[in-house]
Amino acid sequence: MSEQTRHAAHADLQADCGNCFGLCCVALPFARSADFAADKAAGTPCGNLQEDFRCTIHERLRESGYTGCTVFDCFGAGQKVSQVTFKGRSWRAEPDSACTMYEVFPVVRQLHELLRYAAEALDLAAARPVHRDLRRAYDRLDALTRDTAEALLAADVPALRAEVNALLLRASELARAAVPGRKKNHRGADLLGARLRGAKLRGASMRGACLIAADLSGADLRDADLIGADLRDADLAGADLTGAIFLTQAQLNAARGDRATRIPAVLQRPRHWTV
Repeated sequence: MSEQTRHAAHADLQADCGNCFGLCCVALPFARSADFAADKAAGTPCGNLQEDFRCTIHERLRESGYTGCTVFDCFGAGQKVSQVTFKGRSWRAEPDSACTMYEVFPVVRQLHELLRYAAEALDLAAARPVHRDLRRAYDRLDALTRDTAEALLAADVPALRAEVNALLLRASELARAAVPGRKKNHRGADLLGARLRGAKLRGASMRGACLIAADLSGADLRDADLIGADLRDADLAGADLTGAIFLTQAQLNAARGDRATRIPAVLQRPRHWTV
């Protein structure tokens, strides 16, 4: 199965703003900063949100001072909460449900993030030894995301995350074991502003690493595990991320790259990257 085919198979784990009630624009807070042009409290609609739940500046978020919006991904939780949990009834139409909807959204967002990673792990042929346990975990999480708001709010998300993360770690180890040579371990490393130009990081563990403003230009990141790595303002010009494991669109959107940057086929080259 090709990367493109796998990507299409998990379309429900991608944001579908047209079927969402603008939940990320209402439920979540943000503060005036380099990422946001204004302050907004949780549960208060963003000033750019229209009555039809569309954003008036969606096509020019970065230019308008809302870079933070471009690096957020609900992994499809928005439409799940809007259309499944609350059965298509918006917070505008039923104000009494608003507070509960805002509380449920971040819970489902975390569950969908776990589903997204589990789905990718299930696509890794080398991780076959843990596929059965991954499938069971995936099915339980998926069923929970379709349960009632009460059940979702009662869920022990940290425990679920710990359970799934153990499986994801094993899947990553199995996949990267096939990469030739010695693999570097930068798990959780503080590499803020690090000079890693041209670094040989193929098959490396970069799980949870802080790579803010790091120079990774020309680096070989093929088959590296990038789950949770902070790539904000990292320079990926000319870097090769082919086959990178657990890399998300939000991570790419937060980084800087160019036409020479090689990325997994299932992800899109950010519009703000230099040509």
